[in-house]
Amino acid sequence: MAKSRSETGPPLEQDTLRGWERDQGQLKANVIEEDTQEWQSSPSFVGLERVGGVDLSYVKGDDRSACASLVVLSYPDLQVLYEDCRMVGVSAPYVAGFLAFREAPFLVEAVQRLEERAPGLVPQVLFVDGNGILHHRGFGIACHLGVLTGLPCIGVAKNLLQVDGLSNDDLHKEQIQALQAGGDTFPLLSASGTILGMALRSYAKSTKPVYVSVGHKMSLPSAVRLVHSCCRYRVPEPIRQADIRSREYIRKHLEATSAVLPQPERMSEDTEQ
Repeated sequence: MAKSRSETGPPLEQDTLRGWERDQGQLKANVIEEDTQEWQSSPSFVGLERVGGVDLSYVKGDDRSACASLVVLSYPDLQVLYEDCRMVGVSAPYVAGFLAFREAPFLVEAVQRLEERAPGLVPQVLFVDGNGILHHRGFGIACHLGVLTGLPCIGVAKNLLQVDGLSNDDLHKEQIQALQAGGDTFPLLSASGTILGMALRSYAKSTKPVYVSVGHKMSLPSAVRLVHSCCRYRVPEPIRQADIRSREYIRKHLEATSAVLPQPERMSEDTEQ
């Protein structure tokens, strides 16, 4: 099972893309890029007890079938408290800059199910596999989910989104090499000098950074500190667990599906070929 966000599918009508862009602009006005909770200002995040992670994993070779996953972990010991995995049918094609319109509805539904089933386990912050304000129009999927759910959100991407002057050029590679220890960072600057996010060496043994950006209701410095504190490996544990569990769910789903399919009859040795 593998991630598959690159498939474009049939082209979208321009009216649809314009509508998506209009929706992004309207929702973007609600993004809060500052700390909003007391625990965020604490050096050790005193008061933070639950962190969530969301992820969508696709069935290999099928960009329409996926598993939407939401996990909630305890903090700071990062033990899984809650898990929700569900197979979904993805209808919207992947369009660069509009990932949220393809994936966010399923993740919002997962949060809503949690609020109904176990409101005491709703996470105090949500880690999102994707970008926040580090985005073509300053409103990535982490912002989208934050505004729609009302939860503080952090965007954590594994690859650099090359927008607004950001480039995976020689200078960027030199900056990565200069990250010597876990927790080391450097800012991701737009062409105008605005900080869009931070490259973080999240794990001492990892040679590749993650790219952290504000999603909603949390400042960038607090988001970077929290991401680092949640990393046992390169990817923060809430997202890592959501990914692991969604892939395992797909594996079991495919096994169950193949088990109920009728098996072809075996031909006897004397049957004419």
